[in-house]
Amino acid sequence: MTDHREVRASDHDRERVAEMLRVAVSEGRISLEELNDRVDRTYSARTLGELDDVVADLPHPGPPSAAVAATAALPAPVGGALQLHTTSGKLAQVGRWSVPAYLSAKAGRWGKVRVDFTRADCPHREVQLDIEITSWFGDITVVVPRGWIVRDEEVVRRWMGAVYNRPPVPLAPDGVTVRLTGYVQTGDVWVRYRRDTD
Repeated sequence: MTDHREVRASDHDRERVAEMLRVAVSEGRISLEELNDRVDRTYSARTLGELDDVVADLPHPGPPSAAVAATAALPAPVGGALQLHTTSGKLAQVGRWSVPAYLSAKAGRWGKVRVDFTRADCPHREVQLDIEITSWFGDITVVVPRGWIVRDEEVVRRWMGAVYNRPPVPLAPDGVTVRLTGYVQTGDVWVRYRRDTD
């Protein structure tokens, strides 16, 4: 498995680090001269490891995470729930699967979780998806069919956590509501609405 430090950085990754540096200078943790130097290093960084080095001496919100190899827990139903938890790897629940009434998705540093409902069998009118992103580069993507609605009012956004959710159409008569709960500390939740391709 590829060490996350060797993975190529995206523009989105660089922007997150730059924002973290802006917060650090506003809190008096680094000087303006340091800010300029670190921003230059940020935008010239090629890998996630180089970005990590830019902010290595700055506090990261949430519990500290050690630099470890990607470790992902396999999705396993626990008491009727489905848990998709990863510290720094990638997890995906896609294809044909049976949706429980409660799911849990957690992403740590560099963790990516994808929950795709577009081909799933869902016997419920409402599903709760409890999310938790506690670290800088964590992301959770939720994909639902058009006619479903994802509600995110109960998600707590901390620091720079964000939820991107724009339903293109109202809830259909046979649609399902996915209710997001939990919190996003510094990462992103992306909600995508797809047309049924079957």
